Amino acid sequence: MAELDLLPKPESPSPASDWAIRVSIAVPYFLIGLGQLSSSPDSHWVAVSEQIHAGQWFRYFTGVVESSVAPLVLIPVLLLLLASTVLCASLIVAFVLQQPGKLRSLDSCF
Repeated sequence: MAELDLLPKPESPSPASDWAIRVSIAVPYFLIGLGQLSSSPDSHWVAVSEQIHAGQWFRYFTGVVESSVAPLVLIPVLLLLLASTVLCASLIVAFVLQQPGKLRSLDSCF
């Protein structure tokens, strides 16, 4: 019996555009992770850690996780690890800080 091909096969993306997308995701996460490791008392991340009552150890832990996971975006299989950190951060902002629609620019992270 002949196989029906009703949907066209998706084109594979070019390697250059694939790498450009991965690098554009990895660099901001690395920089944000380094920003969380800042010891400046007037840092945005210090205030956020105090608001969620997690302690400063959680800020350092999150900074280490984000800055170390960011290069793993270049390996597609490990992208789930970064996605899980983003999901957890989104849930904290939505339910603990009760600011579900609040978006911050990258400038406010440093």
